Amino acid sequence: MVLAAGARTRPHYGDTLRIEIQGDAWAPDGLARRLVLNTLTNLSGSGAALPALAVQWSAQNAGQRWDFQLRPQVRFEDGTLLTANDVVASLAESCAGIMGPGAASAVPVAACPWNAVYAAGSSDVIITAITPMPDLPELLAQTRFAVLKQDATGQVEGTGPFRVSGFADGALTLTANDDCWQGRPFLDSVAIFPHRAIRDQWLDLSVGRADVVQIPPELLGQAQQQHLDVLVSQPVDLLALTLAQQGPFADPALRESAALAVDRSALYNVIFQKQGEVSASLLPESLSGYSFLFPTERDLNRARALRGGAPSPPMTISADSGSGSLRLAAERLALNLHEAGFIVRTAPTGTPAVLNLRLVHLEEASPRAALDEMLARFGQSVTVNGTDPESLLLAENTALQNHTVVPLLWLPRAWAVGERVRDLRLSPDGEPLLANASLEAAR
Repeated sequence: MVLAAGARTRPHYGDTLRIEIQGDAWAPDGLARRLVLNTLTNLSGSGAALPALAVQWSAQNAGQRWDFQLRPQVRFEDGTLLTANDVVASLAESCAGIMGPGAASAVPVAACPWNAVYAAGSSDVIITAITPMPDLPELLAQTRFAVLKQDATGQVEGTGPFRVSGFADGALTLTANDDCWQGRPFLDSVAIFPHRAIRDQWLDLSVGRADVVQIPPELLGQAQQQHLDVLVSQPVDLLALTLAQQGPFADPALRESAALAVDRSALYNVIFQKQGEVSASLLPESLSGYSFLFPTERDLNRARALRGGAPSPPMTISADSGSGSLRLAAERLALNLHEAGFIVRTAPTGTPAVLNLRLVHLEEASPRAALDEMLARFGQSVTVNGTDPESLLLAENTALQNHTVVPLLWLPRAWAVGERVRDLRLSPDGEPLLANASLEAAR
């Protein structure tokens, strides 16, 4: 169910919106990055690429070469104009590589879908690859490709609707960018309180100390029972188990055994309180239309047969987040694997382990781009040939057949909104669009 915090009054300029989150505001897909930085493109609700810092683009050589023309007169916070060289430098940093001034000298970076990026004059960015990139405009809307630069003190500067003004009293404060090319936001500032426990977030919302707070999927039913004004996204977070391809799981049969031993239904029904959807696919059903073809049922007998009778070496499972639900899910999976004959113990959050429980966020909203994104996030070097469901299904089957990635559940994102918040909506990937929100004027 999606409830919108709709406009009951004319939007009001001013005031500070207070939002509390569990994680880091400046994470790769964090809230602060979305407010301070812009990407070359944005996504429509259907996942199509829309102009942002780039106003138009064209492809040559069957999508192996793209030319992005930058929006004129866009300025960074310090007043300097955005140039193609700024974009090239920022994209190079996001790929953890160094790009040269021309295609011949650019260093290929495996983490990115391209092989080279360079400036053509002051307003054109050229991106090339050995293989076609038909969905590059959509992929460039991801926050990891947001354009930024750093000043002499290391302060990050962007072109977005807000700028960083400081961190004090536990809050990262962002102030409105009056000269933003998108126009000034209604809010004067946004105060983001990171690393807040859910219990504290809900308490602050109830007494008016917070305007927007997070709702974990497993607590969504409880929030609705308490009649909170709730915004809920489509499933956008994939809970998946990853298995190291060396050590105890070097044998593909053992990885398949572990994949068959997991009990998705228990995770869905007990830990996540029937939110989202059980899935063995890298894409949610709403995007692919074929995720039901991947079997989700547990097969403990076959898991035991594949493992064989040899003694299992001790191994560990770790969750990539300190959230209580992920720790419980890791413990449940350890029990599942124990029933198949594996000796598994849980390890502290973030500890290197042969089994890792990951919650991976999906930003893309079109099937081809979404699959490319998920393959990249899980380090799967599989080429997707085509945009039709058959091509996507073939590529996903190829990626999953070695059982190094075991999708478990797709989960939504949800937020509770205070009474004075107006016109708050969610982006296609479930993040609050604070740049368009306002607060009711004090009476």
